Amino acid sequence: MAVQTLESLYSEHHHWLQSWIRSRLNNVEQAQDLTQETFIKVLIKGREHEFNSPKAYLSSIARGLLVDFFRRRTVEQAYLDALEVQPEQHILSAEEHHLIIDTLLQIEHMLDTMSERGRQIFLLAQLDGLTFAEIGRQLNVSVTTVRKHFIRAMTQCLLLIED
Repeated sequence: MAVQTLESLYSEHHHWLQSWIRSRLNNVEQAQDLTQETFIKVLIKGREHEFNSPKAYLSSIARGLLVDFFRRRTVEQAYLDALEVQPEQHILSAEEHHLIIDTLLQIEHMLDTMSERGRQIFLLAQLDGLTFAEIGRQLNVSVTTVRKHFIRAMTQCLLLIED
């Protein structure tokens, strides 16, 4: 194993990494951005790194960034699709749009961290407007169980608001 500085890692693998990302995105500018983000993450982790395979290390970081990129793009497209069917409202600034997308991503992450039953109960209560008794009947669980899962979900929501 060899210790490699960020400078040598960048100079030796920047072009390869950008090509690797571009082949997955088919967009040069986004590939450039994600390549830079990858090296920023490397920089944040520390100046020198010891590893067997720099390409595996860099592609692992870039893969995580690509997942985040595609997730954000999916959420953003779903938001834009939902806006299209709504009555016309005032035009959002780029900052407002960005804040809404970030909030939706945080909500998606919060829902992903819930148990399957907790997520079902939360969504049935919040989106479908069902009472705890109705949810309990539908899921064949007690009202106490519904209440317990709903309280956990709302606690996660409150923690999200505090951030």
